[in-house]
Amino acid sequence: MAAGKMSARQKMINLMYLVFIAMLAMNMSKEVLSAFGFMNEKLKENNLSTTLKNNSAYENLATKASEQSAKFGILYEQAKEIKKYSSEFYAYLDDLKSKMTAEIEDKSDYESMDKTDFLDTYFFKGDGYTKYGQLFLENINGYRTKLIKVLGADSKFVPVINKRFSTDDVNLSESNKKISWLKSRYEGFPMIASLTNFTQMQADIKNTESDIITDLLGGKLEESLSLSNYTGIVSLEKTAYFAGESVKGQVVLGRYDATLVPNKVLLNGADVTKNVKDGQVILNMPAGNVGEKTIKGTIFFTENGEEVPVPFESTYSVIPEPSSAVVSADKMNVVYRGLDNPISVSLPGVSDNNINVSATGGSLSGKNGKYSIKPGAGNIAIINVSAKLSSGKTVNSKATFRIKDIPAAMGSVRGQYGIVSMPKTGLANAPIAAGLPDFEFDLSIVVQSFKIKVPGQLTIIVNGSTLNAAAKAALGKAQRGDIVNIYDIKATANGVPISKVLPVSIDITN
Repeated sequence: MAAGKMSARQKMINLMYLVFIAMLAMNMSKEVLSAFGFMNEKLKENNLSTTLKNNSAYENLATKASEQSAKFGILYEQAKEIKKYSSEFYAYLDDLKSKMTAEIEDKSDYESMDKTDFLDTYFFKGDGYTKYGQLFLENINGYRTKLIKVLGADSKFVPVINKRFSTDDVNLSESNKKISWLKSRYEGFPMIASLTNFTQMQADIKNTESDIITDLLGGKLEESLSLSNYTGIVSLEKTAYFAGESVKGQVVLGRYDATLVPNKVLLNGADVTKNVKDGQVILNMPAGNVGEKTIKGTIFFTENGEEVPVPFESTYSVIPEPSSAVVSADKMNVVYRGLDNPISVSLPGVSDNNINVSATGGSLSGKNGKYSIKPGAGNIAIINVSAKLSSGKTVNSKATFRIKDIPAAMGSVRGQYGIVSMPKTGLANAPIAAGLPDFEFDLSIVVQSFKIKVPGQLTIIVNGSTLNAAAKAALGKAQRGDIVNIYDIKATANGVPISKVLPVSIDITN
């Protein structure tokens, strides 16, 4: 179009043509952004569906492991490790996506997610990576390595895992040069494209879980149907008996199939076939003298016209009558003031309804061996136990616990403690929280008030957990690199005031 001498009219036509092409490009860009957004929605829906499917598979495998530990126990342990590593990596990506979109009000406005600055500054620093970019790579590589370690280097899934979670350098087709994987996938890309990429990676996690768990189950299901692989299980009402008591219980198959009736049952050398009921061998015999006893025998079935023997064996102990109760604290020999501390109380050979439990130093609630004590003032709580044995003898016992206050909590913002780097716009909308990361109890911690100090500004007292107007006004004057201190945090745990909450500091990034 530029060859030769053009008239003014031709120049005008050419200019209009260029403007038209630019307008088409702008519209295409918006369509592409929306397409990424719709793809992200579909991936999230698929991830929810796959999660439900995976959870069902895990539950199925757990059931198999509980029924036939020897066959499915090792597979279940592998599955638990795979689930743990997958959940951790999935949650990390969720957190990364939340940080990326934290300041976007309308999460469905995909056409506005065309900026590249978040990951460009979050992952990259010059020609290298920030600590967050390096952490992202470490999470991918770590997840890949952990899965292969669980499955073994010779697993058929290794090539798939290596491909799905590869971070190898990428070849540029036009120059045959290599570029780092992280730069090729995330540097200079619109936010919605990167967001969709993260969701796709989460889909890869879920699909990898599904592939592995399905294979772990499928390899054993057909084998488990053969009668030659059944194991007899002795199920007793209790494992310890007093001298003179009757041993009561059942001998059942691992699958607890009431329709599977044996042809013959030998128990300790005697034929007890007549004691079979609903697929169970009913036991009722003297316990014997004090000591360890063995129950063993064989259940005979017919399979494909041949008799298949299924052996079983178990032991139980006959013990003397106890003289003291067994009391254990579920969380250790310390109870915390103002909290419901779980306490287990049991007495070997005595049912829970024949045990009386009381307490001093706190209020006691519960029944059937499971109690809670809520200590008040003082330093010692005592659990008193009284029980009447089948012989008519009464046993009294007690256990002493130290009473301690709830330990100091830590202030946090967005689940982070200590010094947290974030923009002041993010801090203005983020609630101030508190937590006890290493505390054994599940607590509902509520922040009542706190103080905020912005460099060069007066300290602001805030009631509640979010910044008020005065605090936001002071925060608005903070500069990049300023450290904003949030301290003197007042909070309660399950309604009980926490004596001390450590401060949290915010390093303003912009």
